[in-house]
Order: sequence, then structure tokens, then C-alpha cells
Amino acid sequence: MALKSALRDQAREHGFDAFGIARPNSIPLARERLEHFLSEGAHGDMEWMESTQQRRGDPQALWPDARSVVMLGMNYGPDTDPRAILEERTRGAISVYAQGDDYHEIIKPRLKSVARWLIAQGGGDVKVFVDTAAVMEKPLGEQTGLGWQGKHTNLVSRDFGSWLFLGAIFSTLELPADDAGEDNCGSCRACLDVCPTSAFPAPYRLDARRCISYLTIEHKGPIPLELRPLIGNRIYGCDDCLAVCPWNKFAQSSREAKLAAREALRAPTLAELSRLDDAQFRAMFSKSPVKRIGRDRFIRNVAIAIGNSGDSALRVEAERLRGDASEVVRDAADWAVNELLT
Repeated sequence: MALKSALRDQAREHGFDAFGIARPNSIPLARERLEHFLSEGAHGDMEWMESTQQRRGDPQALWPDARSVVMLGMNYGPDTDPRAILEERTRGAISVYAQGDDYHEIIKPRLKSVARWLIAQGGGDVKVFVDTAAVMEKPLGEQTGLGWQGKHTNLVSRDFGSWLFLGAIFSTLELPADDAGEDNCGSCRACLDVCPTSAFPAPYRLDARRCISYLTIEHKGPIPLELRPLIGNRIYGCDDCLAVCPWNKFAQSSREAKLAAREALRAPTLAELSRLDDAQFRAMFSKSPVKRIGRDRFIRNVAIAIGNSGDSALRVEAERLRGDASEVVRDAADWAVNELLT
């Protein structure tokens, strides 16, 4: 317990706001739920979820020597309502998590520092993970008491609402485990009802194929025609189900300066964004998670937002994009022109 208490202090000193420990075998239902999700094809074209299914569904399959999982959370709470920009239809809405620096680059070095401290103080071996590995962070976070998986399938915290980045330290040490978080959603359906594309077929179930975050980030091809009008001006991700959660009344702005929104990404104009070439795109989104989807996929999203803007002045931008080198951009631009003509 003394080591655990000191580890908690170390995590706090390294900028983490939430801390908990679980056993690697504490999420037995995760494998079954993952299998159901994949069998329905709800993962869309995220083939990596299938190829890592065995390791993803069982932390001990990922690393059999692990005896404890230390889950750490970093608050990225916004200082404004993320939904306000949805009314500014000539500007692009970028998800809160992507308006600052890439959280992977912020969290992983700090996780490694905390992990090195743990080895120095307690021995054993460790592995650290931030989102990119086959780790089901949200069920593990629930088991450590960081919060609970809400009806929108994301983690909800009593202290930080919907705004926690998660990282994991797997350890061969037998550290005292925490109690699991209790589901406090009750009868609330706010996150389900607010979804523009009805991406939740039932509480606690997500169909990624209809999720705007999936469509604008993970999906590489043309976005289905019937979903385009529902995307509005969301050009990278969607915060609706997170932002509407009543537990956000306890949320607070992030204390990490590197996660603060860059002014240029709070409400960029669609006209400006539509003119970005590859070099300009890379420069604008340097150190941002937006950069990983590439210029063409991003401009595809911008073109769809232009089509949803209702602003005929933006038609000239869509007309210009009809001649873009990227087929997926040209397709979205054609659609946008037609929308602005009707």
C-alpha cells in the first residue's frame, strides 16, 4: 500500500489527474463484447481491430507476465462548450482532443517516467501503452475506479466528466487493486439522443459505421451519401455525446498547457481550410493528431462541411476542389456543389 500511495503521488507529479489499479483478468466480459461488436461488422473498415482481437480482448493474452494494470487519466477538459461552433456553419468543428498537441506524444514519455520510478522502487518489469496498442483502456479504467463506461461507451468520471485521456502501465508486481467504478448513468439518454447519425443501436453499444468520429477520422473512402447532411460542419471527430453528458457539470479545464486549444484550430474557416495543399496542411497541423489522417481525407471532410454550410459564397471553393488530384476530394466536392445549388 505504501508503494501504491507513492506511485499515485508520482503520477500526480507527472501531470496525471486520475489513478487506479486493476488485475489483468478483471475484464472477462470485454472479450465477449468485442466479439459481438466485430461479428456485427460495427467496426467498419478498422481491420486492425480484427487482427488484434485475441490480445485486445484479454490483457493477459497481450502480456502473460502482467499481474497489475495501472490506469492513469489526464484531464483534457475544454474551456468552452464544444457544441457552440456547430452553429457557425462556415467554420470547421474540430474535436476538443485534437485542438491541442497530440496526446500520445504528451502522455507516453510521462508514462515511461512513472514506470521507471516504479521499477526503481519496487522492481519487476513493466510495459506502457497509450491508445495505439491492443489494450481495452475503457473497461480497464472502469475496473480501476477511474469512472464507468457510459451509454455512449466512453468513460465517464465523477471528477472530470467525459474528458480523460487514458494510459496504462502493465506491471509484473502484485499491486493492491482498486474497486470498480459504479455505473451512474441511471435513466439518462442524453448521449444517445443527441447523436446526429443515430450511431447507438442500443445503450452501451456503438455502430462505428454511423459514428461521425469514425467517418471523419478512420474511414478512408467516400462517406455514405445518406450520412453526409448529418455531419454538419464537423471536419475532424465529434464531441456531441461527450459534451452533452450531465456529469460534465463537475468537469474542469485541463491543467496541461500542451493540451490547450490552439487559437487557429478553435474555429477555422472552411474557405481557408479548403485551400490547404499537402505542405500547408502538414504545417498547420504540426504536432496535432489531425495530421495523421492526411490532407486528402481532411479536405474530403471540409468539402462535405462546405456542402452543409448553406453559404452560396463557398460554392467557388467546392467548384475548385472538383479539380483536386484526390478522387475522394473530387467526389465530396461534386456533392457539395450540388447541395449548394439546391
